[in-house]
Amino acid sequence: MCLIENTRKFVSQVLENEPSTHDMSHIERVENTCMRIQQKEGGDLQVIRLAALLHDVGIVREHKEGGNHAEYSAEIARDFLAENDAEAELISHVTSCILTHRFSRGMKAETVEAQILQDADRIDALGAVGIFRSLVSMGALRALKETIGTVKETSMNAYTEDPFDGFYDYMERKPFKIPERLNTQTAKDIAEQRLAIMRKYLEELKEETSGER
Repeated sequence: MCLIENTRKFVSQVLENEPSTHDMSHIERVENTCMRIQQKEGGDLQVIRLAALLHDVGIVREHKEGGNHAEYSAEIARDFLAENDAEAELISHVTSCILTHRFSRGMKAETVEAQILQDADRIDALGAVGIFRSLVSMGALRALKETIGTVKETSMNAYTEDPFDGFYDYMERKPFKIPERLNTQTAKDIAEQRLAIMRKYLEELKEETSGER
């Protein structure tokens, strides 16, 4: 089995019971979006796919301990790739992409591969999937707080007394700020298409909850 498929199998096992939206379906959507962007923007496809598959593998540890799952993911990726006899240069490149992928950390991606991973991960927070993920994530974060006491400080809008208030705050703080933080033109084109869906949804949601109907 090739390194890509070994990695996919490893990550799917780690994330098998992942309760949030950093699950295997997210991983594979990000991988597919990375490949779509890479077709136009270039970059090392193996590095991009490995980074996409491994970029959230540390989320389970973040749920338990707090901290930054990008750092945990890079650490796990480094160990996994070394155990699978990957070359040192490949390991270094993949882990550097993973370390800079998080939206909330605002880190600059220095290589085209890192830029593509950043863009693909951010795009998955947009469109119909983005709406679905935000609502599932809010529910999962509230449940984790109640069950094991974990609070994600970068997602405090998940814990508002009125979930609608938290959702509107999330939408203002993240999705509509994503385009200005994308790296590639290909990603910006995809993002604009998906934001049109989110704008329409918000218009409808506000109308339905305003009491005017």
